[in-house]
Parts: sequence; structure tokens; C-alpha cells
Amino acid sequence: MTQISLLPAGPFTRADARDLGLSSFQIAELLRCRRIRRVLRNVYVACDVPDAVEVRAAAAALAVVPGAVFVDRTAAWLHGVDVLDYRELEVLPPVECVVLRDRSRIERPECRSGERDLAPTDVMRVRGLRVTTPLRTALDLGCSLSRPDALAALDMFARVHGLTRAELETSAERYRGRRGVVQLRSLLPLVDGLAESARESRTRLAILDDGLPAPRLQHWVEDHGVPVFRLDLAYPRHRVAVEYDGAEWHDQTDEQREGDRWRRRWLADHGWTVIVVRRGDFAAGRRARWLDELRAALRTR
Repeated sequence: MTQISLLPAGPFTRADARDLGLSSFQIAELLRCRRIRRVLRNVYVACDVPDAVEVRAAAAALAVVPGAVFVDRTAAWLHGVDVLDYRELEVLPPVECVVLRDRSRIERPECRSGERDLAPTDVMRVRGLRVTTPLRTALDLGCSLSRPDALAALDMFARVHGLTRAELETSAERYRGRRGVVQLRSLLPLVDGLAESARESRTRLAILDDGLPAPRLQHWVEDHGVPVFRLDLAYPRHRVAVEYDGAEWHDQTDEQREGDRWRRRWLADHGWTVIVVRRGDFAAGRRARWLDELRAALRTR
């Protein structure tokens, strides 16, 4: 087994590891054994180093050149908002950074670079790195990501950084004529900082796009005035709840599975209908199934 003591205390690149005498095979072995983890493409850190803004910034500094500005999903990541696609967690995408107009582009394989017009108020420093502000980053992602992912990003920025709909809508005025601005404007009235995960945002958007009424977020179910369970998405007057169950059955412990069964039995015994949405249920045919189930439950009630 490769000695973990050879590794730096902070983030390091593949080139750094080779300078320490580690081969590509040994790096792969450390990844497989979960002794190190990828933080960015070709940038790693020991698994016992906790995830923190300082660590993320140090990792990002290894993958950029002076004068560049981190944007889009990399900027979101540095602001504590993770918006990577599920599949990208296995093969991390390049770092997203830009230079201002008429500057030399960044030519590095671990970077996805380009030029962008940024006002001085669009840029701030995070641990010494130039990064688009939370407001600018949220608006950029609202234009560039797919519709479900864009709402998820906007919701998360509203929750983590306190961005309001009014603030987002006012700032979006300067985006007139930009590619993706029509999508952005359609999503801004739906932004809700109560959403606690991307999956909640995507589920809520599917419900709204199907013409169903907006569910209440983070609703507490009470028993004789005592809060018992908190539901991510609920219609309290109809006693209908929608739950996203992202965990695979084989990944759960027996205790977790029994806990889910007991909670759903309790809700059913107290008059609630629970619609369970699982990973993969957003494909066309499967999406229609649970939305029809939800519509029927609301109509029945």
C-alpha cells in the first residue's frame, strides 16, 4: 500500500504526486482505497482533510493562472453551492474560469476557459481568488444550466446566501438579450430559499410544470400540537406529501429502511397520502406515473 505520509497536507496536483515519486497506478490505488479524493480535475486531497472553503480555494488555486476569474459551477462550488450533475461526481468536469475581454485565454486541460464581460461589482475575492459574486453566479447559472438544474441552483443560492427574488429580478434586467435570459426570467418567480436540496427543487418544478398547485416546503406534521415529522413537499389541507427518495435500497441499512416504513405507515394511519419519487423517475414515462398519482390524490381529497 502506498504510504499516505508521502502526501502533502493540503491539495496537490497529479504532477505534485509524481514529484513525490508516486506513479499513476499508485494514485489510482489511493483513490480506489479512499485514501485520497478528487476535489477538481487532476487535483486531489487526502480523505482525512475536511471539506471547507479554504481547502476548495487552495485546490482551485492549483488549477488556474493569475488574472483569471472563477465563474459558473466552479464559482458556485467556491461559494458553498454544489451544482454538479450526478454523473460528474465520478468524472469531474474542468474548472470553469474566464478572462476579461481582450486578455489572453487560459490554455490548460483542467480549465474550461473563455472571455466574459464582467463589471467590477460582479467579482469578489474568496480566500484570495477572484470569483464572480453569489448574485452574478446565480444569474449566470439560471441562464446556462438545464431548467431543473437552473432552478436548483437559484434555490440553493437563495438559501445559502440569502438572495431574494426581488434582488434577482432587479439584477436580471441587465441580462436583456443574453442567451438563456428567457429561461432565467421564467424561473425567478419560482425561486424559494426553503428548498434544502437540488432534488426538492427539481421535484417541485416537475409538479409546477405539470399544472399542479405549488406544494408547501418544509411542512411540519403535528400530533396533538407536537411536531412529529417534517415533509419536504406537502399539501397540508389535502394531507398529501411528496417525498424524493434518492437512496438506493441496497445502500440503506436495515434500520434506515425500517425507519422509512414506520414513518410512512404512521402518516398513512393519520390520513396522509405519500407519493414517493425515486432516482430515475424524471424520465418521460416514469415522470407521468407519479404526477398522475399526485393529481389523483389531490382530486380525491
